[in-house]
Amino acid sequence: MRDRMLAGDLYIADDPQLAEESARAQRLSHEYNTMDPTDHVGRRRVLTELLGSFGEDSEIRPPFRCDYGYQTTFGARSFANWGLVSLDVARVAIGDDVQIGPNVQLLTATHPLDPGPRRDKWEAAEPIMIGDNVWLGGGVIVCPGVTIGENTVVGAGSVVTRDLPADVIAVGSPARVIREL
Repeated sequence: MRDRMLAGDLYIADDPQLAEESARAQRLSHEYNTMDPTDHVGRRRVLTELLGSFGEDSEIRPPFRCDYGYQTTFGARSFANWGLVSLDVARVAIGDDVQIGPNVQLLTATHPLDPGPRRDKWEAAEPIMIGDNVWLGGGVIVCPGVTIGENTVVGAGSVVTRDLPADVIAVGSPARVIREL
């Protein structure tokens, strides 16, 4: 099932290998979220072990939650405030110099619209790509399959349901471009 998940195909999440990988991410997330906030070396060690990559001079303030961890990459000099959720069933790529406000959700998981397969626990995912120097305001939700172009600002509370180009300000639910930068 892991191969199906990584390929973006329908899969069943309670596969034993996926359950083991999710449990690993939960253990490491718990360790990170309960660490002494002044233990910068230990915190970096845990995030480096948990994530696909964790850039130089970056910070994620706890609590931080993810499904698998290895599907999330976090660029250099990037910052995430408290409460980041990265449902990284598919890849979540966060660029360099990104600023993420509190309680942001990056949601790659999708589910079938037909009730039968959904009842049978089938799901899939689509990647999220966040370009360099993006700012996501507090409470932003980024939906599956979205790419946000470099230098873009997304206003607090916005729900990003489709791609946003580079160098714009977008707000609302669904987020829409209100001006170019």
